[in-house]
Amino acid sequence: MFEIDYGSKDLENYSGEETSYVSSNGLRFAYGTFGNKSNPAIILVAGLYNQMVRWPIEFCHDLAARNFFVIRFDNRDIGLSNWMTGSKAPSLVRQMLKYRFGLPVDVPYSLDDMAADTVGILDGLSVKKAHFVGMSMGGMICQIAAARYPDRALSLTSIMSTSGTFGKGKPSWKASMQMLKKPSKGQSIIDNTVEILQFLGSPEYPVSDSVVRAMVELEYARGSNPAGYFRQMSAINTAPNRVHLLNSIKIPALIIHGREDLLVPLSGGIDTARHIRNSRLVVFPGMGHNLPIQLLGRFADLISEHQIS
Repeated sequence: MFEIDYGSKDLENYSGEETSYVSSNGLRFAYGTFGNKSNPAIILVAGLYNQMVRWPIEFCHDLAARNFFVIRFDNRDIGLSNWMTGSKAPSLVRQMLKYRFGLPVDVPYSLDDMAADTVGILDGLSVKKAHFVGMSMGGMICQIAAARYPDRALSLTSIMSTSGTFGKGKPSWKASMQMLKKPSKGQSIIDNTVEILQFLGSPEYPVSDSVVRAMVELEYARGSNPAGYFRQMSAINTAPNRVHLLNSIKIPALIIHGREDLLVPLSGGIDTARHIRNSRLVVFPGMGHNLPIQLLGRFADLISEHQIS
């Protein structure tokens, strides 16, 4: 079992920049910023069980160099933000069965709560409006934030995410099994995580095991919370269809997706774009469910062009 000794590690050095803290929605969130606060803000929202360091520091600096004030943060229940230790990790199978049959489902928190967290972080930093950029679960959160808080959103960028429409953007069977995969005999949890991430990655944009391992080790050093994975997954699994919210979004929306995404297939991105009137869909052949290092410059170009326009 991987144990974290918070007293013996300088965790701030792991993330590549000084970590700060802000209160939002009754919780404390770890965050980092890049660039001049007088510039238009971009808030980056990470995916399921991902910490803010999944937004590569080079990518953040690139956006800041394009005259944006960039904010990245750890979602609730992960990393250095508050963990919801008072809530028991739910049984996902039991929840899904109840949800499908229309029975009441108790969830520790919802994607709407996480959207409120995101807007609350802007409040805590005295940022009135921001460009919302999210990947995977973070894309779902940003969709909700853009729809429910239209006065706070300048634009939306949803990366490798989906609309919540039944049958759209659902993981392949192999991807689902990989996400549930436990370490084999003699395999460390870090080795197992690297194997899962490489399976879900981009076939035409390979990343070495050593690079992926460094990221995984960084996240475990900052704070790994397995119960938080199940609570965040519960929020995704019980989230209602977002089509009515997407239909209400009037700001420009950029939808980025990989053609080879096994975890959230391309149909999720297509359906998201279909329900937002002022949207642009950009599909990358050979991209899976990650942010390939080789495409970070192109992503920064697209986001910058989209937000300036």
